[in-house]
Amino acid sequence: MTGSTVDPAGDTTSVAASGAAAGYRPSRTLPFGAEFRRQASRRRTQLALGFMVLLPLIILIAFQFDSNDDDNGGGEFGSLIDLATSGGLNFTLFTIFVSASFLLVVVVALFCGDTVASEASWGSLRYLLAIPVPRARLLTVKLLVALAYSALALVLLAGTALAIGTMRYGWSPLRSTVAAQLEPGEGLLRLLAVLGYLAIVLLVVAGLAFLLSVTTDAALGAVGGAVLLWILSSILDQITALGMIRSFLPTHYSTAWLGLLSTPMQTDDIVRGTVSAICYATVFWGLAFWRFTRKDITS
Repeated sequence: MTGSTVDPAGDTTSVAASGAAAGYRPSRTLPFGAEFRRQASRRRTQLALGFMVLLPLIILIAFQFDSNDDDNGGGEFGSLIDLATSGGLNFTLFTIFVSASFLLVVVVALFCGDTVASEASWGSLRYLLAIPVPRARLLTVKLLVALAYSALALVLLAGTALAIGTMRYGWSPLRSTVAAQLEPGEGLLRLLAVLGYLAIVLLVVAGLAFLLSVTTDAALGAVGGAVLLWILSSILDQITALGMIRSFLPTHYSTAWLGLLSTPMQTDDIVRGTVSAICYATVFWGLAFWRFTRKDITS
């Protein structure tokens, strides 16, 4: 049921029974595409995605300075470098290996931790809500856009590494220090599985950064806080005296993707890590929505 009101100028405006203007649809506010394009125009998005493309090129150039007299540092890392130059798949695997523990964590924390806190720091958050954009929808759209850019960064890193690695070193079987040689087709599928698992593990970082983003008006604090807490969890995971407590840390299964490269594949820790990451991410996102829908927006 709708009624009408007449303003001093004599215009008639339809008003819904709920008090909203006729034609107002909360689901049509802040479209995903508009927010995606808006974030694409930001310098931090362009720099972050650009670096994902640039990093494999930097690694490739660094390999060109390799000397036969140099043992590449020796040990397991040295053997990984030797494998990296044996084919495009191996080069991609090496790039993922050196990026997974820190770089990708920072990038995901940047996209998810900056999304709401930056609006608050600019003073534009309250104007978005006054459009009006429902709080739950604003958070949902911003979270989905942040996750989309995080996934895009991961794909750009691996895709660029695979492309330039294949052009430089050829299309060869995938080899690693924990598995028998895998044919290129199967090796590519294993790499896709690795990327999928990494994306799931990084949901924990996304959830933590997003929670901090709705808690503080300082974007740097949200991003840095998520990264520092992830590092703290990684440090605690190395302390064997903690016993079973370590298995409840969000970083405990962060390297379980190595099991996807073994022969046969070891998936027990993959399943545990997936369940752990989804649980942590769900809790963090739930707390973020609960907090944001109840806080006073003053900035």
